[in-house]
Amino acid sequence: MIISLLAGCIFLVAGFVQGLTGFGSALVAIPLLSLILDIKAAVPLCILNGLIITIYLVLHLRRHLDRAKILPLVVGSIPGVFVGATLLQRVDAGIIRFCIGLLLICYSLYNLLVRPRPLGLSRAWGYAAGFLTGAIGAAFSAGGPPTIIYTTLAGWKKEEIRATLSGFFVANGIVTAVVHAVTGVSTLATVRIFLVTAPFVLLGTVAGSHVTGKINQQAYLRIIYTFLVVMGIMMILQ
Repeated sequence: MIISLLAGCIFLVAGFVQGLTGFGSALVAIPLLSLILDIKAAVPLCILNGLIITIYLVLHLRRHLDRAKILPLVVGSIPGVFVGATLLQRVDAGIIRFCIGLLLICYSLYNLLVRPRPLGLSRAWGYAAGFLTGAIGAAFSAGGPPTIIYTTLAGWKKEEIRATLSGFFVANGIVTAVVHAVTGVSTLATVRIFLVTAPFVLLGTVAGSHVTGKINQQAYLRIIYTFLVVMGIMMILQ
């Protein structure tokens, strides 16, 4: 029970971050969960809690949803999920932890050091971003970066980006959760911890959604990305 409550506190923070920005819950949760859970248990737990977050955000942002923006991402993600689930089962946990740490560092430094300009990317790039997100998400529960970079470079408005990310993450999360269940990645122990942590993540998401727009988001994100670099280094050294 203590482990479940600690996980609940982690998801409270993770839900707040994604409620505020539209992404990032797994990038916050996975490094911290890896301190108290096996990484192969943390990943499916993050996927299930991610569904709570994204379903709430989709309902909150539903007027900004555009199926034409979301569909290429979803289609591309389906084969990627199967690739990622296979990796999660067959690859050593230490290698997964190292890859997640490296992903955190690279993604966070990218956001700290580079300010990508909108390129008006075609939706064909959405299939590639969806595939990478599906594969990385199913294996590491941190597949957001490819899709986030794609939506940023596409030149969409803030609410369009948040709605597209949330809509895609719902669809991708459902596919990933089903694949995890079918392949045995998710267990009854995972479901038990999820039932305890779900209220925490929902509370954090609601709080983050109400706070967004009331603070300087750029300054806040810089703090978050700096924190994630530190967490990534900790995971690699671990």
